[in-house]
Amino acid sequence: MSIPVSSANPFTKNIEDAMSATAKRIGFKFIEWENQGQPSQWLQGMDHAISQKVNLIDLLAGTKPEVLGAKIDEARQAGITVVASHLSGYEQDLSPLKVHSIPIDYFKAGQLLVDWAVVQTGGKLNAIVLTSEKIHSTISMVNGITTEFKKCPECRWKEINIPVVDWATRIQPNVQSALLADPTINYIIVIYDSMAQFVVPAVTITGSQNRVRIDAFNGTPFVLGLVQQGQVEMDIGENLDWIGHAIIDAEMRLICGLPPVKDPKIPFYIFDKSNAHRAGNPPELSKGYGDAYIDGYLKLWRLK
Repeated sequence: MSIPVSSANPFTKNIEDAMSATAKRIGFKFIEWENQGQPSQWLQGMDHAISQKVNLIDLLAGTKPEVLGAKIDEARQAGITVVASHLSGYEQDLSPLKVHSIPIDYFKAGQLLVDWAVVQTGGKLNAIVLTSEKIHSTISMVNGITTEFKKCPECRWKEINIPVVDWATRIQPNVQSALLADPTINYIIVIYDSMAQFVVPAVTITGSQNRVRIDAFNGTPFVLGLVQQGQVEMDIGENLDWIGHAIIDAEMRLICGLPPVKDPKIPFYIFDKSNAHRAGNPPELSKGYGDAYIDGYLKLWRLK
């Protein structure tokens, strides 16, 4: 059973769909516990999984193990493996939470965001970095960002932390104020690209389009559309179908008693104006990455 952080989130919903289709092709039962992101609903999902005597519970992309401690203990006592997938970076240890981790290289994503901006500004980067704390992945990404800024002595940056629930109301005014207060800012680094929908208007309203560029992480289709339109310079994309395959692969290994997968080989793909058209017009989820991985997994699983 997989319990996503929210079934209303297109990001997690599409990973769930990929996992479900992959499980069907392999031949085992897969259940998605649909919810609207409430911890009480996650707890209900845990109860249902335990009552159904599933082999494994997957906590996907933000379902917080720390609020499910008692239920995780109950599941483990029932012989059920509990996994937090696409939640943490490689360097983040989730073992104290009594769950296995299927990580993603958020640290590298943070590094790439800074590296790109440094190159584009010729080493004269003065950036706003938009973050959202209280998310496991944010810690890893910010560590990667900080590491790269330390390598650039002439670079400057200011972090603006805005919780997810406040994105719609606080991102635009905060970015506007920062751009007006410092006319030398030349870049906005957006760690989750859905924030960009509130950043682009701030850049436009302040008349900063000619001096301020934007890069981001996730590869959400509407943001890839902004790349196509020239309003966002670069977006590091994730293939959600590939993520679904990688999670299923790692979780099958755990169920079969094999060692945990420390690196599930989930790649990033950089979209800019030169290749964003490959994502479709309009852009589509998981399009533009190629499809060789599908045959690769089928051969790995001896289904082809």
